[in-house]
Amino acid sequence: MSMNNLTDQEMTDMLDNCRKATFLIEKQQAEGITSKEESELEYHLNICEMCQVFEKQSTVINRFVKKLSGVEKSELRLDDSFKE
Repeated sequence: MSMNNLTDQEMTDMLDNCRKATFLIEKQQAEGITSKEESELEYHLNICEMCQVFEKQSTVINRFVKKLSGVEKSELRLDDSFKE
């Protein structure tokens, strides 16, 4: 099915699913995800090439940042003043 043939609701559902998938990809790399989330992500990645590419790019970027910073993921935190 091409993107042009999707209804507005189908397009919205797809975008919501991709938003959730990209969130889970980042969460997985940062702190881990539950087995339920892992199953949801795996299912989505099996059908969505865009999110597969995002996952690969995100993995490379996160590894690069970790190497540059020399900091373990548990040590990476925004300070409270920056958050505000």
